[in-house]
Amino acid sequence: MDNTIDESNDNQQQAERISFKSKLAYGVGHILNDICASMWFTYLLVYFHLVLGFSSTSAGIILLIGQLADAIATPFVGLHSDKNDNYWLCRYGKRKTWHLTGTICVLGTFPFIFSQCIGCQLAHQWAQLIYYAAFVVIFQFGWASVQISHLSLIPDLTQSDEERTTLTVIRYSFTVASNVLVYCVTWAVLDITSENSSDKIGPNDMHKFQQIVLIGMLVGLITTIIFHVLVKEDNTRDNLLGTSQEQSQRELRSPLSLFKDLELYQVAFIYMPTRLFVNLTQTYVPLYLHETLNMPATSLAIIPLILYLSSFKASLIIHYLNSKLGRKVSYLIGASMGISACIWIWFGKGDQYIHLFIYPVSLLLGSGGSMMLVTSLAITADYIGHSTENGAFIYGIMSFADKLSNGCAVMLIQYMRCTTDCTDYFKGVLSFVCGGSALLGLIMTLSRKGCSNVTNTITNYNNLTSEDAEENRTSDNA
Repeated sequence: MDNTIDESNDNQQQAERISFKSKLAYGVGHILNDICASMWFTYLLVYFHLVLGFSSTSAGIILLIGQLADAIATPFVGLHSDKNDNYWLCRYGKRKTWHLTGTICVLGTFPFIFSQCIGCQLAHQWAQLIYYAAFVVIFQFGWASVQISHLSLIPDLTQSDEERTTLTVIRYSFTVASNVLVYCVTWAVLDITSENSSDKIGPNDMHKFQQIVLIGMLVGLITTIIFHVLVKEDNTRDNLLGTSQEQSQRELRSPLSLFKDLELYQVAFIYMPTRLFVNLTQTYVPLYLHETLNMPATSLAIIPLILYLSSFKASLIIHYLNSKLGRKVSYLIGASMGISACIWIWFGKGDQYIHLFIYPVSLLLGSGGSMMLVTSLAITADYIGHSTENGAFIYGIMSFADKLSNGCAVMLIQYMRCTTDCTDYFKGVLSFVCGGSALLGLIMTLSRKGCSNVTNTITNYNNLTSEDAEENRTSDNA
């Protein structure tokens, strides 16, 4: 009987292992989304305000519409992605089917957002806003479908907390690489096509943004094909552990029962301010450089590039920190770096700051945001645990809170923007709004129970497995 138990544990450990090729293929499956997100958060306000000439409020409305559409789409996609439908297309894989659908929506709409209004260039600004809003809504539905289906594959592919953290780190590393690619391409396009290195962004740069978007779409299409060819969704929990469809249906919790779980809200209030910190820094650093520090157009690519290179470097040690120090300490380190950068931004001024200290500030912002984000994603995966049937819906709830808060925050910031003498406005946004978000995420993480070292979770799961095996053995003897 002991041999049977050992063999069962060996089979389980074997099932938890994922090949390195599959891990890389999984990681590149979100590159198209990452490229679009980088353009969306970093350059959307810049493009609509400085290139198309939209007012600050109108540019904020475009972003708000997108965030609201994404917020509504994510729980919908999550709920339906968790269902065991017998529809013939879902036999391709319930997660990968949504991923494919979302990819088609993204490729068919995103290039139009960073292009001139076709046939309505001279129309009223509100008419153009409706035109762009239609593409934004479809794009955000596709983006949400790709994001939720890709995230929910993590707990589906493996039951190991350590492997899940590895997949999260790989996923985030490719996110950083995607952002670095966007900023390198932007830097090259703006630098090569600019007559003067001190030129600032203006209406004549419209075709440059179109070139950047098309290059990003091509890269995203290639990596998406790699993901769909190499990642096999049949390597899921039901197939790995031999769970029948009837058992899976029993474990699928209703949305109402999930909303009654207090821990769900605790996790959401960790993930939401973390994404708020990362997205708002990505959105307002270019405007801070352009209007507060009065730096040239190329700086709008160079500084974000440095920020994300530091994120990539930090992502290489996040797995070690989470494994050895636990979730709370890892988040504490990241939040401390992010808050320090926000304080430095508030007190930073003068030529020495612009030409020298802005670079270590970017390093702190990137590293801190990277550590907080990966740790918050790992906390979410811990909450899902070994019951993956609701994984997509839970990620959808997290994304709903993230998108809604980001959209409302950006709209409020744009609406409250001053019209004269606004040199310090975006400095205040980065210092107080982003710094406050990091502080809120840190408080919620430290106050949450059960956010200890990953190895404790693994040990508890192994103990639970051993108890189940003993219970089964007793039942067999009876």
